[in-house]
Amino acid sequence: MAPHVWALGDPRTEPWQEDGTMNATTGATQSAHPERPGRSDGVCSEFTVYTEIKPGHADALRKDLAALSSGSSDKDSRAALRQIGTLHDARHVIFDNDTRFMFASVFDGSWDTYIDDFAQTVVGANFDKIFSHSVGFPGVADPGVKDWFVAHQAPAEAFVSSYPDLTVQQIWKDQRVDDAFQEVLDTPEFRAMLDNPANAELVATPAFQKLLEEASA
Repeated sequence: MAPHVWALGDPRTEPWQEDGTMNATTGATQSAHPERPGRSDGVCSEFTVYTEIKPGHADALRKDLAALSSGSSDKDSRAALRQIGTLHDARHVIFDNDTRFMFASVFDGSWDTYIDDFAQTVVGANFDKIFSHSVGFPGVADPGVKDWFVAHQAPAEAFVSSYPDLTVQQIWKDQRVDDAFQEVLDTPEFRAMLDNPANAELVATPAFQKLLEEASA
């Protein structure tokens, strides 16, 4: 069962709002804003928001989510995500018989920068459209929007990344380097270099052999 979400302005708090030390896993980098909820594993942090869907808005929300992942809207969003360069993944879920909504994502960097970056791109407009179906959402441009997200955010009980030391930017770079190296491997010139006796000493080194093994894995 999902954590209870207090209404905006409710003076009660969840335990993680009372104790800022719970916002990260052991050994993870602490946020500059310890009051921000969410856990981290290495450079990756999780963000999970639960909201109440406005009565009668579930179908409209579904329609907006479908539009978000198709056609030109998806292309615009992906271009914005490339520009931001910190989002690993995101998901939207409607549940509890169309009464509640969950948005969850994994990102690099600080919580505040994550929200600020989204607000400055087409992703911010998408956020406005999607969360407009949630009770009490003030709008991405509203000065109180961060407080609203904090009030509706619940941290994971456990959060683990398969690559805690790799940012989105590093993953993209690794992919580009791998693609470029694979192209080199496919050239006749490279194969000729491997077979050239003059390069036998280099090819035999453990580092070069490891490079070839990783490339062929």
